[in-house]
Amino acid sequence: MKKLVVLIGYLFSYIISYRTLLFFQLVGRRFYAAWLSKEFHSIGRHVDWYPPVRVLRGGKYISIGNNVAIGKNVTLTAWDGFEGQHFHPQIVIGSNSSIGDDSHLTAINKIWIGNNVLTGKKILITDNAHGASVLELMDIAPNKRPLYSKGPVIIEDNVWIGEKTSIMPGVHIGKGSIIGANSVVTKDIPPYCIVGGNPAKILRVLD
Repeated sequence: MKKLVVLIGYLFSYIISYRTLLFFQLVGRRFYAAWLSKEFHSIGRHVDWYPPVRVLRGGKYISIGNNVAIGKNVTLTAWDGFEGQHFHPQIVIGSNSSIGDDSHLTAINKIWIGNNVLTGKKILITDNAHGASVLELMDIAPNKRPLYSKGPVIIEDNVWIGEKTSIMPGVHIGKGSIIGANSVVTKDIPPYCIVGGNPAKILRVLD
């Protein structure tokens, strides 16, 4: 069976060129974006989705700009309620930005990603956690603790975020900064900085 599939693929390479195949893949992604558009607050032109994309909750609170690429297995969640709590979440992804494969964006407050932002794969961006770090909550099962946000996550224009980076609640990343792979960003980053590490620290200021 495996050899048959390989043979069919080989024969199709003479019928359909690789360039044509890429064209049909692009059309398919644009069709997928149009099909998903009703799930969102707004979605711009020329959005490329690499299915599957998981909108687990709150698509109506999510806005996506023009010329955005969303990688495979990206999970988007905007929670407006949890265990009797009520929130007003917002996720905004600016134009010409790209979210890498297997990434997760989750909000109860606000995640704002500017224009021309590039992320690697397996990125976590969250503005919330299951409970504040206080002793009286430690005897409650973590998945039952009230959701808590230290503040919104703001990522300004032209930021480059390396693979497997985590952006934690309340963080503001300034314009043009570069976040090294595997970083855990827990504090604000000024514009035009190179940062890295866990927790992330400023390695160089571009001036």
